[in-house]
Amino acid sequence: MFNHILNNDFVDIVKGRRSVRHYDENFKISREELSEIISEASLAPSSANMQSWRVVVVDTPEGKEKLKPLVRFNTLQNDTSSAMLLIFGDTESYLYAEEIYNTAVEQGKMPAEVRDNQLETILSFFPTLSKEMKVEIAKIDSSLFAMQLMLVARAHGYDTNPMAGFEADQLARTFDLDEERYAPVMMISIGKAKVEGYESVRLSADKISFWR
Repeated sequence: MFNHILNNDFVDIVKGRRSVRHYDENFKISREELSEIISEASLAPSSANMQSWRVVVVDTPEGKEKLKPLVRFNTLQNDTSSAMLLIFGDTESYLYAEEIYNTAVEQGKMPAEVRDNQLETILSFFPTLSKEMKVEIAKIDSSLFAMQLMLVARAHGYDTNPMAGFEADQLARTFDLDEERYAPVMMISIGKAKVEGYESVRLSADKISFWR
């Protein structure tokens, strides 16, 4: 699954990533490869391995037309990208806990007694959290997934752009998701760059690190 990444130098992938706004509108990534990218990105870490990220893949003209009024100043990405990936956090991801942990045991990745202890903790703790805490956890986990997705996309030879400029209060409803359950996190455009993104400047490590 990770051939694309293993055949590239990871540091070059990280340093080579750019936020691209103008894509080749005639280039289309297949749904098969987009699914592969999402699967590889899903190896990101998450709280108790609950994998709370959810992705709405908008890759049709009809879907992009529906999205267009919600993307504010990001219409160029919507119009030209191969797809727009709408990242949501599932605040009820613990509903998949038994499936996840049972599968781990079936595949020999976890002893049954560890599964039982983990499930007891998860199913007694996660449902009791406040809505705000559930949203915060889901957004943190989904952000880890989103960053990994952008790097995986780069390893596949594609460009991306993460966006927070959208009508967050309308996104779930517009794409038929439960607004109470799914928290919008960000949008990511993906495709082949038509206009290369600029290399940006980063603060040095000594300005962002506090050694104690």
